[in-house]
Amino acid sequence: MSTVIPDAKDTISRWPNYTFEATLEASNKINWQVEDLIGGDKRLDFSKPFLPESLARIEPLAFLGSAERLVLNQIRGHEYLYTFGLVEEFILPFVLDHARSMLHGNDARIRALLNFAGEEAKHIDLFKRFREEFLRSFGHSCEVIGPPEAIAQAILSKQPLAVALVILHIEWMTQLHYMDSVADDQSLDPQFKSLLKHHWMEESQHAKLDTLMIQAISEACSDKERSEAIDGYLEIGGMLDAGLMQQVQFDFESFKRATGRVFTQEETDRFFAVQQQAVRWTFLGSGMSHEKFRDTVELLQPGSRSRLEQVTPLFS
Repeated sequence: MSTVIPDAKDTISRWPNYTFEATLEASNKINWQVEDLIGGDKRLDFSKPFLPESLARIEPLAFLGSAERLVLNQIRGHEYLYTFGLVEEFILPFVLDHARSMLHGNDARIRALLNFAGEEAKHIDLFKRFREEFLRSFGHSCEVIGPPEAIAQAILSKQPLAVALVILHIEWMTQLHYMDSVADDQSLDPQFKSLLKHHWMEESQHAKLDTLMIQAISEACSDKERSEAIDGYLEIGGMLDAGLMQQVQFDFESFKRATGRVFTQEETDRFFAVQQQAVRWTFLGSGMSHEKFRDTVELLQPGSRSRLEQVTPLFS
């Protein structure tokens, strides 16, 4: 029996009650600058872990010593913020393109969207500066996937509603990571934690703005296009997964360079099994499982929530 997908106008009252005015007001109150967070005496402390264990998943690698686990955690922290900078390279032009189509009418809307874009540009700058400081202090090269421009071009070639869903996934994922894993973890380096906190502060508004963008885009879509957007979202997720698996390989090589560690085949297999799932959960499973994200895909296409529930265990 086929599922009848309601017209977007029939579901409009069920969307969250977010407004451009409220997000703009909240954004203006936050308003931090990159120079406030990094540089000078604001330095990383390499005697402490960067990522919480729920994201890093280092403990299952029982064959590593405590010093080795700390190094791997910091490599994963470097990969974590680099990856955020990478995805924001396609979020920025997407938001600008969306804002360009709305230059007339609601002043709060255009100001909020331009703030959104400006804050994403600020995050890209922040994470580039973090990478420079990390590599300078860490003392070993850490290869990363890219270039960001090529990845952005590939993703932006997909259906706009599918891209907007990927962005919303990332925004809610950020909220989940900080609130559930970072905020109360007192073992983390305070400087790295500060970067995560300030990123979270602005992304909490971005999640609302992206929901409003999805709502607007979906209203101009047919039932078929909204259905295809879910497929497109999963397709982009597959593209990102392939890149993440390459990043695990790079992290493995970085770890060997930094520690001089020689792995047996059994240890190598265990490393990849654990770390591949750790990275998949961090960037794919955690966003896909977020209740507010699932609420949004269900609005676009009834039945999509259960579809994501079936897929999520692959990335847990």
